[in-house]
Amino acid sequence: SSVVTEFILLGFPVVWELDVLFFVVFLIIYVLTVSGNVTIISITLTDCRLHSPMYFFLCNLSFLDTMMATAIVPKMMRDFISLEKTVSVAGCISQCYFYFFFGTTEVILLAVMSLDRYVAICIPLRYSTIMSIQTSFQLGLASWAGGFFSVLSPMIIISWLPFCGPNVIDHFFCDFEPLINLSCADTHLLELVKFVLSTVVLLCSLLFTILSYLYIIITIVHIPSSSGWKKAFSTCASHITVASIFYGSAIFMYIVPNKGFSFSLKKAVTLQTAVFTHLLNPFIYTLRNQQVRDALRDTTS
Repeated sequence: SSVVTEFILLGFPVVWELDVLFFVVFLIIYVLTVSGNVTIISITLTDCRLHSPMYFFLCNLSFLDTMMATAIVPKMMRDFISLEKTVSVAGCISQCYFYFFFGTTEVILLAVMSLDRYVAICIPLRYSTIMSIQTSFQLGLASWAGGFFSVLSPMIIISWLPFCGPNVIDHFFCDFEPLINLSCADTHLLELVKFVLSTVVLLCSLLFTILSYLYIIITIVHIPSSSGWKKAFSTCASHITVASIFYGSAIFMYIVPNKGFSFSLKKAVTLQTAVFTHLLNPFIYTLRNQQVRDALRDTTS
């Protein structure tokens, strides 16, 4: 049975003054992240011009961004101003589960959003038939179910692991790898399962997205007018930007071998994915999407 009842998160070992500064900075980031994503969700729900599959998926993406930030940042902020940077074993496993559940769902959703753009640009006359309300809901539900079940098995195995000490995690949250490294049981099979699942989900989603955009590019190239080319590309620009940032960071963290990279670098990339990416997403979609800008302008005027 487990003899460790709580873990200590080292986070960012700095002097107290910097801890206070980090608390203020991440509080601002968290407030902006939640506010930006809630704004996207609100204007999408209230503006009839945005009642389409593309913005339905965008609503899901904004909700996932909010939940991923909430799974990490509040606990991290508390640790900045707390002398005891501890978390229970059950709380640590729960945080790990929800972070990867929301993250995996977002990976699948990005592939679904690329499919939506493919149908809209390559098969525009059949778009309303193919991407019906029912189909959009089913694809959204499939993304959530895929994220839930692909992460469930490894987390169940982790919950059975014995932790006999030490209990110090060199991270700012309960990430998968640092957590299982503290177990006093053999975790090679669990690491293999995690690697296979991460590889399958990430690379399949990435390959699907790349293929969708290859067909989109081929279609755009054959558009005769430059205005039509710009309009077609503008509908994809935001999604391409978000997908590039998310896939790049996720592949570096969970597929690329750790040899040759310091853990501090990996921790920095994780911070960018877990915190800053979710802050950038609503601004990317607001600044690069004309319909969202118009709806936001009408809402605030």
